[in-house]
Amino acid sequence: MKVFLLDFASFLIGSIIYSVAVLTFLSPNEISPGGVTGIATVLNYLFSLPIGAVVFIINIPLLAFGYFKFGKGFIFKTAFATLCVSLVLDISEAFLPKLHIDLILASVFGGSLMGLGISIIMLRGSTTGGVDIIAKLINRKYPHLSVGRLMLCVDAVVVTAASFVYKNTQSALYSVIALYASSKIMDLMLYGSDKGKIVYIISSKTQDIVSDILTVIGRGVTIIDVIGGFMGDKRQMIMCTVRRNEVHAVFKSARKHDNGAFIVVAEAGEIFGEGFKK
Repeated sequence: MKVFLLDFASFLIGSIIYSVAVLTFLSPNEISPGGVTGIATVLNYLFSLPIGAVVFIINIPLLAFGYFKFGKGFIFKTAFATLCVSLVLDISEAFLPKLHIDLILASVFGGSLMGLGISIIMLRGSTTGGVDIIAKLINRKYPHLSVGRLMLCVDAVVVTAASFVYKNTQSALYSVIALYASSKIMDLMLYGSDKGKIVYIISSKTQDIVSDILTVIGRGVTIIDVIGGFMGDKRQMIMCTVRRNEVHAVFKSARKHDNGAFIVVAEAGEIFGEGFKK
């Protein structure tokens, strides 16, 4: 019961935030949110159909297909979340303000709130259906196509179609801004703000560099034995995980002891462990 109540509360809060994004910022300014909701807003514009009801109707066959492919656990949760979003969209349309504001502001605030609302739902192990299910179904048949890229393609088609319906080519450009803002907020919510960097250093002065990193920067390191592919010589590689603002200090330490050190800096989406997130 506790899990159900937490799920319901998250779906409700996420749905309210999502509805504010779509009904207050995006739809009144003819900015498409992409996906199934983007299709629903276009149909609302053309035929005054309720956005929430259209979202749920479009999702019914998708949820049915998903049931056979992904199992009942995931789909039941997704169906519940989709129903919450659809109901809140239609109920809140009666009293949510529709702001006709600067299109950049509408894109940024609408996209950010949309990403926040979806993230709150996804943090409970669900999705809002629609494009997510389409992308995963296609990915099952064509594994070489990434889910993210497929979702982007579907969103691009919806946004382009919406710009023709609105008879406004700029609409598509503002939609891109909204989708970008949404994706950045989702990354922040789902993967955390505790991003960092992984620094790989190959040098003949391994011990000097390691000593410097341990004492000056105060970060732990891992030493990995490696073999050069061209010469076949055995060497050691230093791997060090740091925060973004510590990268320059590591780089400086490596160059101080070996100006010819080979250094690679890679992105670390989220870091757990001592000195970072618990």
